[in-house]
Amino acid sequence: MAPAAPLQGRTALVTGASRGIGAATAVALDSAGARVALAARDGGRLRAVAAELSHDPVVLEVDLGEPAAPGRLAAAASAGLGGGVDVLVNNAAFAQRLPITAHSAELIDQMNAVNVRAPLLLIAALVPGMIERGGGSIISLSSVSGLIGTPMRSGYGATKGAIDAASRCLARELGEHGIRVNTVAPGVVDTELWARNKQIPGVIEQVNGQTPLGRWGTPQDIADVIVFLASDAARFITGETLRPDGGMSTTLDLYSGNV
Repeated sequence: MAPAAPLQGRTALVTGASRGIGAATAVALDSAGARVALAARDGGRLRAVAAELSHDPVVLEVDLGEPAAPGRLAAAASAGLGGGVDVLVNNAAFAQRLPITAHSAELIDQMNAVNVRAPLLLIAALVPGMIERGGGSIISLSSVSGLIGTPMRSGYGATKGAIDAASRCLARELGEHGIRVNTVAPGVVDTELWARNKQIPGVIEQVNGQTPLGRWGTPQDIADVIVFLASDAARFITGETLRPDGGMSTTLDLYSGNV
């Protein structure tokens, strides 16, 4: 039988924790017994999420688009959590749904800064501490857009494919230190990011029809997978991309329309 608090005594850092999947993940990790540092740009929303947690959470306001921000965040999280981070969840992301003709150098750089550079620099800064602590779990949020062709998301999909590839490399590099590295690639999740698209006639029905389980994902669906990867239940899993997408990416024949 699984322990009631599988992450009891462990520490975790969750980026993009002020809303959506990040907020749900912070709550789920706390419920599993971990002490959580929550990071995002919106301090007010971070504090609102932290108010739901039971294990003395740490709130850290940060803009991960700044080159030096990951290093500062790693130091602040390690200090705030009392000496180190056992679980890193790279959830913060910058996404735009645009045709390729609307992609500028500035936009591509912004997406890469948050979606690729920041996670890699956070990992680089936290790995020495994980090695000292005897191991750790690194979980980065990927996307169905990094796995299959999704329209109007070429720049975003490229960043998610990059983090999948980097995580496979890191799994090989860090495995000898007891550090597991995995990614989680959600499909369509009902968060604020989808509020505008949901207003387009037919979008809700289209997503339901493209998903074998017949519904949209929820932030909790994704958070539960992240807690699993953070726990000892996943102790022999590394270098993987798990797909909590209701079966969308493995069964979809044609990805088209407004989604």
